[in-house]
This record gives sequence, structure tokens and C-alpha cells, in this order.
Amino acid sequence: MCMGVTAGAYILTLFAIKHRHRVIGLILVSPLCKAPSWTEWLYNKAMSNLLYYYGMCGVLKELLLQRYFSKEVRGSANVAESDIVQACRRLLDERQSPNVSRFLGAINGRPDLTERLKKLQCRSLIFIGENSPFHSEALHMTSKLDQRYSALVEVQACGSMVTEEQPQAMLIPIEYFLMGYGLYRQPQPSVSPRSPLSPSFISPELLSPESMGLKLKPIKTRISQV
Repeated sequence: MCMGVTAGAYILTLFAIKHRHRVIGLILVSPLCKAPSWTEWLYNKAMSNLLYYYGMCGVLKELLLQRYFSKEVRGSANVAESDIVQACRRLLDERQSPNVSRFLGAINGRPDLTERLKKLQCRSLIFIGENSPFHSEALHMTSKLDQRYSALVEVQACGSMVTEEQPQAMLIPIEYFLMGYGLYRQPQPSVSPRSPLSPSFISPELLSPESMGLKLKPIKTRISQV
């Protein structure tokens, strides 16, 4: 079982295609699968040039944050940045410019996996924020996968980093995804007290897709037995 975000999701997808017997499932967040468009290529090239001439400057940080986080957590003149974005800014200061440059170059030179997706035989669960710049790419990838073994979950008011912005929106879809592998077991109240996180303990209203900011696709979120 593998989980990856954006470029990490691309790498794991490629690995699952090449080594089908070693991967039984993929959980992909804002995945990439196509070659970069001209817009993305120029965007990455501009960031590479900024990095070369000015290092990890403020403008470059903003461009990176816009790619991965929604405006709701990036803040504005009247709203402070979230702790997640502030932590990310500090992490960017610690990154070495040559490594970031190599990463951008690798992203810009990635090959298209569209035709090879037909060889993907494992189950796949895809998360995508509705405000992510990779939204259309996730929809494209889902359309090329076998719908019997793939599921798409769109998270409202969220950017590419669903794992950071709205991790709670991933809990129930992942739980149902794992049920397909027999990894879910009903709690036993007679043996131990019910956990506050147990599905039987939480109010049904709190588990509704709308309350969790989810926009489910009825056909694409179907999970069938292999």
C-alpha cells in the first residue's frame, strides 16, 4: 500500500505500473500523470530562474505556496496565515537551492503516463482539492483508470495539500478503501470502551459528505471486490 502527494503520487504511480506485483493499492493526493502543459512549464521555468538568480526569495516562496495551498490558509490582508503555511515557509528556508532546482527540472521533464495507466491493476483512491492547480489532471487520471477499482474524492475549499489542509476529510474515504482489503474490523464495546473516533460513536450528521467539505462522485467512488 503506497501513498503520495503531487510529484510523489506520480512516482508511486510509475512504480506501481512497473512493479505491479509489489503494489496492492495506491492512495494519491493531487496526482500528476500528464506531461507539463506550456503554462506549467513556463511557471516552473520562472521559478527555476528566480532560484538561480535570487535563491529562495520571497517571491519564489509565494509561487510555491500558491501551487500547494488554497487562499483560505494562505491568508490575506485581513486574515493571518495558517500555522501550516508559516511552518512551510520556515521549511523552505532550510531547503538547499540546488536540490529545489533539480526537483523543478525533474517535474518539467516528466513523461506522460496516460497510456500506461491502462496497465495499472491495483485499487486507487484519489483525493483532489477543488482549488488545486492539478484539479484537471486528477480528473483526467481518474477517467483513464478502471472505474471498478478507482475512486475520486474532491475536497471543497482546499488546495493541493489535502493531507495538510483538511486531513479529516480523508478519514472516512480511506476507511472504506481499506475495507476492500479486509483491513477493517468492527469495534467490540464489550471488550474495551468505544473510542471517540469510532464510526458508531460519531453523530451521523458529522459524517455526512457536506459537513466534511467533500464533494463525492457517486460513480467514481464505487469500490468493488477484486
